[in-house]
Amino acid sequence: MSSFIGFAGLAIESGITVVQAVFMTLTIWALPAKVVLIGAISAGVALPAAALAVGLSSVRLMPMVVALLPELQGPKTRKLTLAALCHFVAVTAWVMAMEELRKIPRDMRTSYFAGIGMVLVGTNAIIVAIVYSLSTSFPPIVFAALFMLTPMYFLTSLWRSARERAGQVAMVCGIALFPIFHHLAPGYDLLITGILGGLIAFGFHRMRQIPAGAGE
Repeated sequence: MSSFIGFAGLAIESGITVVQAVFMTLTIWALPAKVVLIGAISAGVALPAAALAVGLSSVRLMPMVVALLPELQGPKTRKLTLAALCHFVAVTAWVMAMEELRKIPRDMRTSYFAGIGMVLVGTNAIIVAIVYSLSTSFPPIVFAALFMLTPMYFLTSLWRSARERAGQVAMVCGIALFPIFHHLAPGYDLLITGILGGLIAFGFHRMRQIPAGAGE
């Protein structure tokens, strides 16, 4: 939630009104997508291009949705319900759900996740509105420091929630490879790092599955 204080600071500095910022918090769930939209607005990008950029920034959530939906689905769960719950899929809600859903009866999991999502979205919308009302009390350096908590939180929470060692290997590879490819290919650094780090983690996972005596 502290990261949304930083988001509110960014929105204030970019000339976004409190109504617009709260609306973004309620409708665009995932902080990076909101940052992309503010950047597009500040750059004067056309609406279709801004919408495309926001959509592409949220493609990263697709694997999280694919992993979560089987955990949510019960014997009588409607597809429309699952589609609506996808709106709440972001790192915080996803990590909490993947840790706790296995303890929840299957027929109550959609209600549990809906509760998590609505509380997070509603609370963050209130936080954004409060920060706007107190914006004159915060120096810019405070907003910047709080905004930096976002990647730190993502890293630690994903590390803790990883069910297999391969997930942690992928994160270590990403941290190690990104500075290299940011220097070698600045425009494609994230893409190359993700592909290569994912392949290394996949290879590690496959090697661990080989029986110890297979090579004898």
